[in-house]
Amino acid sequence: MSKKGRVLVAMSGGVDSSVTAVLLNERGYDVVGLTMKTWDYSTSGGRDGKEVGCCSIESMNDARVVATKHGFPHFVVDIREEFGDWVIERFTDEYLSGRTPNPCVLCNTHIKWAALLERADDLDCEYIATGHYANVRYDEDLDRYLLSRGEDRNKDQSYALWGLPQEHLARSIFPLGEYEKPEIRQMAADFGLSVADKPDSYEICFIPDNDYGRFLRDRVDGLEEDVSGGKFVLKDGTVVGEHEGYPFYTIGQRRGLGLALGERVYVTDIDPETNTITVGPKEELMEQTLTAHEINLVKYPGIDEERPAWGTIRYNDDGAGCLTWQPDDDTLKVAFAEPRRAITPGQSLVLYEDDDVLGGGWIHEVGTVQSDDAEHTAEAPA
Repeated sequence: MSKKGRVLVAMSGGVDSSVTAVLLNERGYDVVGLTMKTWDYSTSGGRDGKEVGCCSIESMNDARVVATKHGFPHFVVDIREEFGDWVIERFTDEYLSGRTPNPCVLCNTHIKWAALLERADDLDCEYIATGHYANVRYDEDLDRYLLSRGEDRNKDQSYALWGLPQEHLARSIFPLGEYEKPEIRQMAADFGLSVADKPDSYEICFIPDNDYGRFLRDRVDGLEEDVSGGKFVLKDGTVVGEHEGYPFYTIGQRRGLGLALGERVYVTDIDPETNTITVGPKEELMEQTLTAHEINLVKYPGIDEERPAWGTIRYNDDGAGCLTWQPDDDTLKVAFAEPRRAITPGQSLVLYEDDDVLGGGWIHEVGTVQSDDAEHTAEAPA
C-alpha cells in the first residue's frame, strides 16, 4: 500500500481521465482504474447502432491499455441498470414535464460517485479520482470540504459537481484542477499515451447522435402522436401556428420553430398540460428571479440570511451578481441584479463565492420572487 493511499480512478478512455490515472500513479498513489458501462445502443439508439463515447468497446480498451502500460489494475463495471433507473428515466420525465434536464449533474450526484465509492470500498481504496477540471480542499476554519473552480476557466466543471455532499467530497481527488487543457494534452504525449490526441466528447453520453428528440421518440411509445398539433401562442394568447409537441422544444430556442412572424421569436414558456408553447421577442426571455429546489449547500451548512453571490444558470454561463437566501431546508431563492436571458426550469443553479461553490439546486420556477421579497430584488448586487 502506497503511503499516499489507494485511489480508484474513473477511466472513460479519454485523455483527461487517462492523464488523471497516470499522474496519480506517478505521484505515488496506489492506483486502480475503473471504467463504468452506463448505457448501450439497445436502450439508447443513435448513430446507426454504433456505440461511441465512454461506453464503447474502443474506449474501454483505451483505458485498459493505459492501465496495462503503466502497471496498475483496471476493471470494468456494469451500472446500466442503476444509470437507466435514475438518469435516463429522470431525463425523459423532465422533458415530458416541460423542463430541460442536465443529465451530467444527475449522473455525478446520484450515480457516478455512489457507484465509485461502493467499488472503492470493495477494493480497499481510500479515495476516488476523476478527470474533472475542478478543485477540492478541506477548510479547517469552516470544518468543511470546499469545491472550487478549476484553473482552466474554459474547461471548469465545478458547475457539474455542485450536488456532491460533504462525505463524497471528503474522498474525492481532482488532479486536473490545477492545470489547463493544453498542459494535459502535453502530459498525455509525454506519458506516451495513445489517447493524447483523442478528441473531447461533448454530446450526452447516452445520446451519441446528440438528437434528444429522436431519443424521446424512440423511448416513449406513441409520444409523437400524443403531442403533435399543439399551438404556438404569443404572450397575449394569440395563436400563431402549430408545433410538433412540447417535449421537442426548449426555453430560448429560436431555430426550427417554422414560424414567419416578421421578427425573430424565441420559445419563452412551455406548458405541458395544454401542449402550448409561448413564443416572443428576446425581451420576453429576460427574468430576474428564480426558485431552486433539491438543493445542496457546499461551503456553508446553511444560508440563514441573504448573502451576495455569483449565480450561474447553465453550463458555460459567465454568471452574474445576485442575492440568495434559503427560506427552507430544500429551497433557494435568487434575485439577480439585472435580468438574465432564458432562465430554464430543469437546469442547475450554481452559486459561487469568489471561486468557491456555495451550493446549487435545480431551477424549478422562474420569476417567482413576489412582493414579500421585494427588498431582496432591490438590494441585489451589481
